[in-house]
Amino acid sequence: MAAKPLDGVRVLDLTRILSGPYCTAILANLGAEVIKIEIPGKGDDSRAFTPYVHGESAYFMSYNNQKKSITLDLKKEQGKEIFLEMVKHSDVVVENFRTGIMEKLDIGFEKMSGINPNIIHASLSGFGSTGPFKERAAYDIIVQAIGGVMSLTGPEGGEPLRSGISIGDIGAGLYTAIGVIAALYGRERGQGGQQVDVAMLDCLVAFMGNYLSQYKVTNKIPLRIGNKHHSLAPFASYKTSDSTIVMAAGNDKLFSMLCKCLGREDLITDPRFATNILRVQNKYDLDEILGNIFLTNTSVYWVRLFEEKGIPCGRVNTVKELIEHPYMWGQDMVLEVEHPVAGKFLTAGFPIKFSKTLCRIEKPAPVLGQHTREVLSEMLGMTDDEMRSLAESGVIGTMETPVEKE
Repeated sequence: MAAKPLDGVRVLDLTRILSGPYCTAILANLGAEVIKIEIPGKGDDSRAFTPYVHGESAYFMSYNNQKKSITLDLKKEQGKEIFLEMVKHSDVVVENFRTGIMEKLDIGFEKMSGINPNIIHASLSGFGSTGPFKERAAYDIIVQAIGGVMSLTGPEGGEPLRSGISIGDIGAGLYTAIGVIAALYGRERGQGGQQVDVAMLDCLVAFMGNYLSQYKVTNKIPLRIGNKHHSLAPFASYKTSDSTIVMAAGNDKLFSMLCKCLGREDLITDPRFATNILRVQNKYDLDEILGNIFLTNTSVYWVRLFEEKGIPCGRVNTVKELIEHPYMWGQDMVLEVEHPVAGKFLTAGFPIKFSKTLCRIEKPAPVLGQHTREVLSEMLGMTDDEMRSLAESGVIGTMETPVEKE
């Protein structure tokens, strides 16, 4: 099997919670050595998020597979010196502090690039490092609101809703990973190191492109319409006799196939539904007709029927049903890893599949400080006596080896 795409790349990970850890998890899954630098005795904030498995946070373990963990106090001078020494031997630094914190700690890009001109510094924040909101703090729900996403999410006429997953955090993590990989490629072409600046809000605005254009063209503000689509019909969720399915017949060919499948060929020539534009204009009438039909049988029946005919559809699964679905296991999208404390832990897999390279999650998230001795000795040549002295002064955490669960 070929080497992973990012084998040989070393990443210093100062991130916490979700946006940054999501980015560095992608880099780790692509083969980078990701060294997570955490606060002694505390670690990533998400280590305190419930639920726990033998004292380890399920949330933290979900987004930190394949990484190493060391503890280092960056507020102490010795901690800063050790970090900058690590920068000399690294390729990338990723952090999601509020803008200006790295400079306040005197470990910003200017300082790092002075000792390693090839270092790539990726920064994630709510509003970027240059805009008018650069000093504001943000969480996912904040940027979903400001970015217009919540105005489009929820039932028609109802309250605006946050997306069920943290798309502001995850989107920023994805874009930052792309930025880091692009900067690494640029460095190979002689561009040297550089900064990669990603704002959560900017990422959501990028996602909103179609709606910005739609408003500019029509001068109408796009509103919440539940699970319907502003530009395609039929495209919605429908109740069946036992649960809910979604179905999308977004062009004339698929709509014709749907009508024949349902024994309603008359809908093909109905003047209200003759084209997609007309179906969108009359989507409420169309959905009422389809909704009454779908209530006559089960979700399994409709999904099997539509799958046989090539009509896009799916059952609305719960998380339990998702985990149990054979597709997920066949695609390695749900798998188990063995954690040194939590034991067997279920995690989501890596969605990018290469023809020559296996990028599969094989190592669990680290226990706090699990690799401190390994990293400091192998990268910086520190002795155990030197590390014990650092631990006694609080620069690093205790030098204990994680105890496996009973």
